[in-house]
Amino acid sequence: MAFLIQTVDRRITVALPEDTPVLQTQHILHNDWSAAFIYSHNCCICRLFLCLQTLSVWSPQTPVSNSTLSFCGSDNSSAYKVDNGLLNNGCFLDALGVVPHVFLLFSTFPILFIGWGSQSSKVHIHHSTWLHFPGHNFRWLLTIVLLFVLVCEIAEGIVSDGFNQSRHLHLYMPAGLGILAAITSIVYYHNIETSNFPKLLIALLIYWTLAFITKTIKFVKYDDHGIGLRELRFCITGLLALLYGLLLGVEVNVILRRRYMWFPCPTEVKPPDDLQDLGVRFLQPFVNLLSKSTYWWMNTFITSAHKRPIDLKTIGKLPISMRALTNFQRLRKAFDAQAEKGPVPLKGSRWIWLALRQAFGRPLVLSITFRFIADLLGFVGPLCISGIVHHISSDNHSALPPVKLLGVHFISSEAFLANAYVLAVLLFLALLLQRTFLQASYYVAIETGIKLRAAIQTKIYHKIMRLCTSNMSMGDMTTAQICSLVARDTNHLMWFFFLCPNLWAMPVQIVMGVLLLYSLLGVSALIGATVIVVLAPLQYFVATRLSRAQKSTLEHTGERLKKTNELLRGIKLLKLYAWEHIFRSSVEETRRQELRNLRTFALYTSLSIFMNAAVPIAAVLTIFAVHVHMHSATDFDLSPAVAFGSLSLFHILVTPLFLLSSVLHSTVKALIVNGYFTWTQGCPTLTNIDIKVPFGQLTMIVGQEGCGKSSLLLAALGEMHKISGNITWNSGPVIPSRELSLGSVAYASQRPWLLNATVEENILFDMVPNEKRYKEVIEVCQLQPDIDTLPQGDQTVIGERGIILSGGQRQRISVARALYQQTNVVFLDDPFSALDIHLSDHLMHEGILKLLRQEKRTVVLVTHKLQYLPHADWIIAMRDGTVQTQGTLKDIQCAEPELFEQWRTLMNRQDKENTTELKRKSFRRPMYSTDTLATEDEDEESSTSTDEDSLRAELRHRTTIPWSSFATYLRAAGLLLLPLLVLSQLSKHSLMVAIDFWLAHWTSRVIAAQIESAERNCTDTKDCEFSHSSYLQVFCGLCALGIVLCLVTSLAVEWTGLRVSRELHCSLLRTIVLAPMRLFETTPLGNILNRFSADTNTIDQHIPVTLECLSRSTLLCVSAVGVISYVTPLFLIALLPLAVACYFIQKYFRVASRDLQQLEDSTEMPLLSHYSQTIEGLTTIRAFRHEQRFKKKLLEHTDANNISSLFLMAANRWLEVRMEYIGAFVVLIAAVASISNALCSQLSAGLVGLGLTYALMVSNYLNWIVRNLADMEVQLGCVKRVSGLIHTQPENYDGLMTPAQVPAGWPKYGEIQIKNLSVRYDSSLKPVLRHINSHIRPGQKVGICGRTGSGKSSFSLALFRMLDTIEGNRIIDGIDIAKLPLQTLRSKFSIILQDPILFSGTIRFNLDPERKATDQMLWEALEIAQLMPVVKALPGGLDAMVTEGGENFSQGQRQLFCLARAFVRKSSILIMDEATASIDMATESILQKVVMTAFADRTVVTIAVSPCTSLNYTIQTILLLKILKIFKNKALTKAHLVAHSSSVFKDL
Repeated sequence: MAFLIQTVDRRITVALPEDTPVLQTQHILHNDWSAAFIYSHNCCICRLFLCLQTLSVWSPQTPVSNSTLSFCGSDNSSAYKVDNGLLNNGCFLDALGVVPHVFLLFSTFPILFIGWGSQSSKVHIHHSTWLHFPGHNFRWLLTIVLLFVLVCEIAEGIVSDGFNQSRHLHLYMPAGLGILAAITSIVYYHNIETSNFPKLLIALLIYWTLAFITKTIKFVKYDDHGIGLRELRFCITGLLALLYGLLLGVEVNVILRRRYMWFPCPTEVKPPDDLQDLGVRFLQPFVNLLSKSTYWWMNTFITSAHKRPIDLKTIGKLPISMRALTNFQRLRKAFDAQAEKGPVPLKGSRWIWLALRQAFGRPLVLSITFRFIADLLGFVGPLCISGIVHHISSDNHSALPPVKLLGVHFISSEAFLANAYVLAVLLFLALLLQRTFLQASYYVAIETGIKLRAAIQTKIYHKIMRLCTSNMSMGDMTTAQICSLVARDTNHLMWFFFLCPNLWAMPVQIVMGVLLLYSLLGVSALIGATVIVVLAPLQYFVATRLSRAQKSTLEHTGERLKKTNELLRGIKLLKLYAWEHIFRSSVEETRRQELRNLRTFALYTSLSIFMNAAVPIAAVLTIFAVHVHMHSATDFDLSPAVAFGSLSLFHILVTPLFLLSSVLHSTVKALIVNGYFTWTQGCPTLTNIDIKVPFGQLTMIVGQEGCGKSSLLLAALGEMHKISGNITWNSGPVIPSRELSLGSVAYASQRPWLLNATVEENILFDMVPNEKRYKEVIEVCQLQPDIDTLPQGDQTVIGERGIILSGGQRQRISVARALYQQTNVVFLDDPFSALDIHLSDHLMHEGILKLLRQEKRTVVLVTHKLQYLPHADWIIAMRDGTVQTQGTLKDIQCAEPELFEQWRTLMNRQDKENTTELKRKSFRRPMYSTDTLATEDEDEESSTSTDEDSLRAELRHRTTIPWSSFATYLRAAGLLLLPLLVLSQLSKHSLMVAIDFWLAHWTSRVIAAQIESAERNCTDTKDCEFSHSSYLQVFCGLCALGIVLCLVTSLAVEWTGLRVSRELHCSLLRTIVLAPMRLFETTPLGNILNRFSADTNTIDQHIPVTLECLSRSTLLCVSAVGVISYVTPLFLIALLPLAVACYFIQKYFRVASRDLQQLEDSTEMPLLSHYSQTIEGLTTIRAFRHEQRFKKKLLEHTDANNISSLFLMAANRWLEVRMEYIGAFVVLIAAVASISNALCSQLSAGLVGLGLTYALMVSNYLNWIVRNLADMEVQLGCVKRVSGLIHTQPENYDGLMTPAQVPAGWPKYGEIQIKNLSVRYDSSLKPVLRHINSHIRPGQKVGICGRTGSGKSSFSLALFRMLDTIEGNRIIDGIDIAKLPLQTLRSKFSIILQDPILFSGTIRFNLDPERKATDQMLWEALEIAQLMPVVKALPGGLDAMVTEGGENFSQGQRQLFCLARAFVRKSSILIMDEATASIDMATESILQKVVMTAFADRTVVTIAVSPCTSLNYTIQTILLLKILKIFKNKALTKAHLVAHSSSVFKDL
């Protein structure tokens, strides 16, 4: 038969003998059984092969060219001989391998590009349809390995083809088609898998079968012709046959498992439950292996963050396997398993570690395995660099000729790896794999750490729910300790799990690195490694000292924040007394101590940075110096291949040696953490308690302070450890444990406990809403007037601990919660303590006696209000921890007549004093002024109209770096440190580049000298020996200078940060102290305190480290790019697209990273707040039996924080993978360009090694630049917030008169004249007082009264110039106070505020912070305030300590201390601003008596809501403030006011 082939310029007829098929068939039967498969299809493959042959036929006149392209080549006719059979022809065997690839491409094309292509353009396949077929991960792994082997086959074919005179396409084209087919197969499989349609896998089954058969035939024929393991193509063919066979096995396994064909009933499989939940958006566990390794699924998430901020709704919910409950159950099973093995020790952490290993050990082993693989692949880079440089530096760039068999050339593995371009490609692939495995290790370790943290946090919370409250009250375990355990120590464990793979991998990495260095450098490598090992303990010592300095700094930081908090909470009092500068000095003194520790911290940080930079330089210097002296005349002589290969190895070796100390330090921390898991138990007890509480009646518990009333309630609730006796509920004994079997009890504690939620949520407390009952409870507790003053009514979030409410409001909401609950038992622990008489009486009659009694509920009331005893059905009197008596009031009258007479005396006194009080209404100061509310409404209206514009502006702002804040930070550094910082950084990195350039020049000269010696053929050793001395001296000098600059740079960075910290904090504190009160009234205290705490801590400790790392990585990256561009200018062409890719990657990452960091921080605060709220309200939660509800809430907070952490971690991995891949491309481009440049233009081998060494580090630099840039962007937000507060306009402390011009002893008489005075709180608000005129004579007692909001307190503040004056004068003793310096004016008056304020410190300090009074004067003041017995009973007397807020004194005692403080000042004018509004009647009586006696000759201005408060003692004048002005101003008596029923005073 014959057929005709038409070519471009001629016709070629190929005639085949008629007997060819018969002869070939006979030959096949004799030699190869497998060839029958080929001839069964009318010899179509034969014809294809002959077609490929004819394409290579040239006329005899055509010269043979190396550039000729042909499938089988045209340089050797033997390649086309088929005399021995087609299967014995090498070109035919390669052509045979094309058939499966062509089949797959043509069979899957319609489905991929027509089927799914049109479908994906119309509808998006949601991840709820994803389903992994059996062998999913194994298939992906095999495909990735297949692609790698095919790339090696292409490289081998190209290298082999280099020995031919023409190009043989059959050596690498089939492998290229194989790569295309492998990619098509995995894309095809992915689409089938995501759509869950396995029947279409039949195409892959056929493909794997054909590919396996063809590769097996090729492998067998190679073996028949004596081709063995020495030939690389034989090994590659065997691997391909094995891989195709395994993939065929995977496909068969899918059929057997899913039964989608050849079985009558296919297996129905649904996707995981997580994927059915559309709220789950963290898809890392469910995506395919490629998407897992490259975080491809994060692309949409990262880019969408650029359009809209990330919030909790965006990130969705956690997968079930990652939720806190799942991991807590896993940890609990592990603990239970350990407990079954033996008794759990009370101390020691070994059993805890065993439980953690059992629960979370498997993923950690996987992470360690990934890390091992990554570390081993990391050594490929230095070896490839050494091989490339050696290849370039050698004279003969070709390897030995290959073996020619089957008409084609076969090369060995040694010849293959001797090719520089092959090494460049292997280096590129090794970098890709190494970075992928490294990031996978990081991800698995951090994910496991986050799971561990969630499990331990949940376990701690469950432990808290069983914690005895006496542990808290006795100080065995404080709230701060538990919050520290949750926030800090669990993070230590999480990061230990992250560093744990390093702990296992580092020894292996060090040993491998030293062995490879030894193979390159000999003994000198061991000496250099010894230098690092010797200095590693010093690094550990520095790290330990650094930790101690940080701990000491934290202690002083806590003290500073404590003082700052007191300063901010008492800022009004401090300004009124002109003490703000005293307290500012106290804070500054603590800050100086903190800065001393920060200076130590900065010093050790500088040393750590210095050692990380300088020790590698010193070690390299040592290695090369020793190497030159020991091996200058041997085969180990210093060459570019040796120098830069060892330098790259050394960079790998230095990292684990220095990180080892940090890892060990973290391990020690993690071991210490476990000491907190076992808590002690020890509780106080009541003695001889034998009581009964009648069902459905009112029981009152009375007694003196500290007699055990509240403890009795706690004992009944099971909150105390029972030593003996029984507690019986409803005639049934109850075991006193944390899991009580009795029903819930409505409990209102003495200290109100509220949630950080709305008013309505606090009252309902997760009960079903009942509008009628809700309104009834609100009315009973008189909360409606308070709710009306809140911005959003009962939907207002009251803040943590009800921070925006007064004490009385918090108490009434707590009581309202107890009244709203539908429980049989109600415990009320002193609910009247923070309420006035009117509110107490209304709550008693309407709430307890009416509402609760009508519902037949058992009420136990602890109270000091003895006037309510006649309403009690049962009375229990406590004394010194025992029951003094119990029974009805009549029973006690008969049994304890003396006690009854004492009660009756107190009850008569209280009734007499309450008679007048109950005739008036209760006025309570609103939480928000009407002006403020009006301003808020106006702001809301204006903001709603510009929401869209604000969103666009915010999105633009989120994409830009806050350079203005960075400029603010640098300006604070000063003109000396800033230039030093910049110059030292530039000089240091320039010198580092100079050192490496000198090394390249030095080693290149060594090679040149060797070549010259060889050319001269010198025999004298001295003449041939190269002198290293001059090069070594310069190298030593550069290294020494580099070490010095490393020290200067590290010190400059830390000292710059220290100066900035000092300047910004000093300016912030000065601004806050001098700021007007309007700032504190309109800005939440927590926001201001955050500037001094979190923001200042970031500026102190984090920004300097981030700035140093950012500047270092940026300059190193610039240096690397500069060096590579210098070595190979062609690199600049490829740099442009890589730079564009880097720009967009960092642009999208920075926005997403900042949002995720802020989201992680914002979700951590509710978590910690939930812990502190639970601890404070533990008794209430357990009384209401709401443990499960709060545990569920904890799981929600934990999962919210963990999903933020997981997304942030995944975003970091997303960035690092991409930057690492870009870095790998940089290495590939630099390597190929350097090799080509060296081979073509004789580029020195030293420069090639230098460029490749720098290129190898680019990916690390790129990662750190973007990561630190994102961190710096977040941290500069702290600078921006602090700077914004610093620019607050201060009060005008200056006056027309100097302090020296003020008469001594002014004001001597206390005469006050006010003329046409109008004032306002701020220039943007309306006046609060208009045209006030008044005259207060010396020594006169004046009462100022009026309704809420009438301006009473504003009148007193105007005397202290705390308000903005519009017009008018205030003349005191003949001097207009507007002319006086503000400090002088306020230091001359005394004032007692409604809320008593005491500061932590001694009693002496609280009475006289200025230290002007003698002890006699202080004791006199205490005696007048009737506090002398109390103070004398304290250890230390005047030097006895006052706790923060004066919590170790009662409310009344604190107010009396404030009175003594006012007396110490000896001023002629005293102002009392509702000083008796929140104290009991006994204290008020003392206060009135002191004012009538001790202040008889002084001017006293008393401010009160009602004249009744003022009329209890002598008053000459009452000023009634109404509608922002004085309504009446005349001398009135009490009788005159009461007698006139039409008087306006009657309304008050």
